[in-house]
Amino acid sequence: MHQQSQAGLAETAVLPAGLRFPLEVRVHGRGGQGGVTCAKLIATLYSQMGLSVQTFGDYGSERTGAPVAAYTRVDRTTIANRNKIYHPDHLLVLDDGLLGAQVLSGAGQGALLLLNSRRGMAGFGERFPHCRLGVVDATSIAREHGIGSASLVIVNTTLLGAYVRMLGLPLDVLERAYASLGLEEDFAAARHAFDAVETREVADAEAEAVEAVAPSAPVAPLTGHFADTPPNLLTGAWSTQTPIYRTQAAPCNLACPAGNDVVGFIQALKSGGADAALGILLGTQPLPSVCGRVCPAPCMHACNRKSFDGAVNIRSLERWIADHATLPPERRKAERPRRVAVVGGGPAGLSAAYHLAVRGHEVSLFEAAPALGGVLRNGIPVFRLPRDVLQADIDRILALGVQAHCDGRLGGEEVRRLAETHDAVIVCTGFGGENALAVPGGELAGVEQGLAFLARAARAPETVAGHVLVVGGGNTAIDCARTALRCGAASVKLVYRRAREDMPAIGEEIEEAEAEGLRVLAHRQPVAFTGEGAVAAAVLAEVEAGAPDASGRRRPVVSGRTTTAPCDKVLLALGQRQELDLLPEGWEMRGARAWRDGTALAVWFAGDCATGEGTVAHAIGNGRRAALAALANLSAATAEAEPEPGVPVAPAEIRFSHFDVMPPHRDRQVAPLARRENFAESNQGLGGPEEADRCFSCGHCTLCDTCLFYCPDAVIHRAEGGYRVDEDYCKGCGMCVAECPRNAMEMREKGS
Repeated sequence: MHQQSQAGLAETAVLPAGLRFPLEVRVHGRGGQGGVTCAKLIATLYSQMGLSVQTFGDYGSERTGAPVAAYTRVDRTTIANRNKIYHPDHLLVLDDGLLGAQVLSGAGQGALLLLNSRRGMAGFGERFPHCRLGVVDATSIAREHGIGSASLVIVNTTLLGAYVRMLGLPLDVLERAYASLGLEEDFAAARHAFDAVETREVADAEAEAVEAVAPSAPVAPLTGHFADTPPNLLTGAWSTQTPIYRTQAAPCNLACPAGNDVVGFIQALKSGGADAALGILLGTQPLPSVCGRVCPAPCMHACNRKSFDGAVNIRSLERWIADHATLPPERRKAERPRRVAVVGGGPAGLSAAYHLAVRGHEVSLFEAAPALGGVLRNGIPVFRLPRDVLQADIDRILALGVQAHCDGRLGGEEVRRLAETHDAVIVCTGFGGENALAVPGGELAGVEQGLAFLARAARAPETVAGHVLVVGGGNTAIDCARTALRCGAASVKLVYRRAREDMPAIGEEIEEAEAEGLRVLAHRQPVAFTGEGAVAAAVLAEVEAGAPDASGRRRPVVSGRTTTAPCDKVLLALGQRQELDLLPEGWEMRGARAWRDGTALAVWFAGDCATGEGTVAHAIGNGRRAALAALANLSAATAEAEPEPGVPVAPAEIRFSHFDVMPPHRDRQVAPLARRENFAESNQGLGGPEEADRCFSCGHCTLCDTCLFYCPDAVIHRAEGGYRVDEDYCKGCGMCVAECPRNAMEMREKGS
């Protein structure tokens, strides 16, 4: 476009103060933003002031999003110069992602620089000190005023409002120009930008202007071309975003109460074998053989592969690692060793003792029972957790120098003395007494607590005759039922007041118990026991599902409809009370720590006595956190950082199409009838580690090369420990991110 003003009009027009002629304006944008039209609008603005103008575009690669430059010259006389503009007086940049040497080249001292950016003036700090700087979020303004489409916002007419403000012109000059061009509907956005633009005068008169980038090579005559010149188009300048590799939270990791790095130990098993995997596991917990057998495995319920072809059998992989690894834990050297007493030798106490000892501290572990283990030894039957397996995990802890003191129950005064003679005390005494069932006949012989029955059966052979009724729906109830069958019961029925699918016991354990002969009576609750001196029958009321309670489960409502079930023994498995009976007088527990007279003591509580969470994995994780909190307090330092929870990778973010269907490897089981004959371990675990190959490794790069293969421009290269993206040529298409099988990449805005 080239336009000559009307003769003599330039001499009478009101021009912006400080303009020098010829005036050269350069506009940088992307295809589709209206950059070339912006330059034409600027030319129209000056033309209506009676000046001669010239404007043209420099399109380069013709595609949406590719860099586009446009030029406008303004003078009082006819313009004869046909070259591009290399030393702009005014520089308008429609996308701050383009900022770089090519865009800023040649901007002289005092040049006007107007940026479209959502970052505001503060986002550019002290940059461009030699320029008169203006910043406005023209994209948001244009979107607010509906200019363009939802996917492609046109910012040219909006940005011109900010430009007029920087020129010091009244807004009605632009209004008249828009009216002449039929752009009245865009004027409101221009006025918005006129009011919103932030400006800054030249900050440093001594600052050096940006040198103009010279053409890459002189243009030779046609007769001088004998060979092709290698292309040097840095297509990375086209992009506003760039792909990055990042690690995201895997749902299995977040779901593990013990805090295990599930993805980490499975990938270590694949690449380095059982010892490498055990090294990862021992970083968070010392009882992998135990957890690999009795954990309810919330990690498996959270596994994204569950939505594809079945959750990864994580629990049994942990067991396989523990059963096949020989790696001993390495005791570190503490800069200042501390003396810590741990009260309670169950899973929380064992975990706390381990994490203290492995860090080089002196640990004394006190247990009321004759041997360490707590509920692991006295409450879980040997057919689920063999005693030699439990002892192997305990021996690993004791090998670190932990001093165990068993067969002695401590009271409040003993705990007070421990606090006086040790740097810290961690109390992990577990749950209190069992919950009773207050119904008529509850005192009859043959009605007893399930935990007492399990503890007795663990110490010596137990004989059970006749019909057994188990009341409850958790793991203890299932353990009681399966133990009773092995002790000779003619039949075992389990009574639960909610639906079978609501039972909190491990699903696989329920199925195994049913295969062994257990019958589940759901929606039933005992309301009385009958018999002459000993229980002979239970009166069972039907239970209806009422409104949801605080936990979200429907509240059981006992009806008046009853039936009678003959029974010779009743085992109650209704859970335990959370209580703490060894606090010295004047002490109280606040936030899992002991306080006295408003002062926090160096005494912490962990496990079920503090949280009541009720699983081995929860106790292990809680014991570790209590130990680390105690050490941080003693050293007046920040506690060792636990991983930030983050947002887990969702199934929809996994590219299932990149994976083959591969059903889970199941645990090997002894036949149901044979299981009832003895207390040998019934679940034989996995036959090998192949199940590890099914792990998606959600949110964690596995160097699978998918990004490299799918990159259309071959700008991703293998680098040490990962990949490198050549940002000079990456156009930001996002193909690599879209195809990453496990969501270990994301697009990030340049400059953020």
